[in-house]
Amino acid sequence: MKFWFALVAAVLTGTLAHSQNMPAQRPPMGWNSWNHFGGKVTDADIRSAADALVSTGMRDAGYVYVNVDDTWQGQRDANGVIHPNERFPDMKALGDYIHSKGLKFGIYSSPGPKTCARFEGSMAHEEQDAKTYAAWGVDFLKYDLCTFQDVMKAEPDPLLRKKLMVDAYTKMGAALRATGRPILYSLCQYGFDDVWDWGPQVGASMWRTTDDIKDRYERMFIIGNSEAELARYAAPGHWNDPDMLEIGNGKMTEEEYRTHMSLWALLAAPLLAGNDLTKMSPADREILMNKDVIAIDQDALGKQAVRVYQRGEFSVWTKQLSGGRTAVGLFNSSWTNFAPAVDLGKIAVEHGGHIHDVWMHEDLGVSHGELSLPVKSHGVRLLIIDPQ
Repeated sequence: MKFWFALVAAVLTGTLAHSQNMPAQRPPMGWNSWNHFGGKVTDADIRSAADALVSTGMRDAGYVYVNVDDTWQGQRDANGVIHPNERFPDMKALGDYIHSKGLKFGIYSSPGPKTCARFEGSMAHEEQDAKTYAAWGVDFLKYDLCTFQDVMKAEPDPLLRKKLMVDAYTKMGAALRATGRPILYSLCQYGFDDVWDWGPQVGASMWRTTDDIKDRYERMFIIGNSEAELARYAAPGHWNDPDMLEIGNGKMTEEEYRTHMSLWALLAAPLLAGNDLTKMSPADREILMNKDVIAIDQDALGKQAVRVYQRGEFSVWTKQLSGGRTAVGLFNSSWTNFAPAVDLGKIAVEHGGHIHDVWMHEDLGVSHGELSLPVKSHGVRLLIIDPQ
């Protein structure tokens, strides 16, 4: 109980208040190295990704963060300063290169003594690491719980275990703010202990709500649907994060990747591509750069969709958009195609309106009352309804 009184007091006095120049008024967009390159990522891979974000038009579509995930770390010197390993000869130069492309530079660490891949973490070096990141020009920090869980396990009291975790994330949040550089703070701790309740107070702009995604339809769809009860925690500057995008990594169909992109956009989720940007197919590009889908994700209201209907393997999600419009996702998670009938009045679109199909790029006219559209197996119909 004392912990929670202390936390509230800290918020009220401003000690944990997040920066006034929060860098995530809209869900962050960019690219992360882990899903494709894993622990083998190099400086050259990151530079190629930055080049590709520009040449493909993804930067201009909103994908601006270039994030180096785990395994960049080398050793600490005698003064405790972290240095990159031989695969990253000069992090400041890498950051400068990314910035020269009109992009932003992201990096990865852990509150534990080691990262997930057992490289150097930030435990007991938070202020030092934050200053180093700022000197390198870092704009984004993904902070992954990993080995700090071993520290927590040594504490038998669950409330004190939670306090240890919150304190660890608070410490790095304060260290980032103290640098004076606006660094987007991303918590990666898999949704433990209702992170959406306390994430904003430690300075975070986004927080993982689930375990890791995989490039499989079933895993992706389970993760997306697990967000159904979290809509009230999303708002400008604060985003639920169901993990990175797998689009283009090759183990889902085009229809399944459209479902992935649609669900993440409705959820106002951060859109961090995780594929090899230098080898994208035309379909990958079309899915990742569909302007209407991105606009749904980036809508100024900052609302997360709610699941308003679920019957068997068919579900309907709706998201309030600016201008009185509504985004509607019709999802078919079954192995067969079908055309369900949807009563617009029962899914929070009482008076209907003009309907635009986002993936088909076509207007479907004005509809009031019942709507029936075919939805492919593992597919989606993503609509924007404007009550003219």
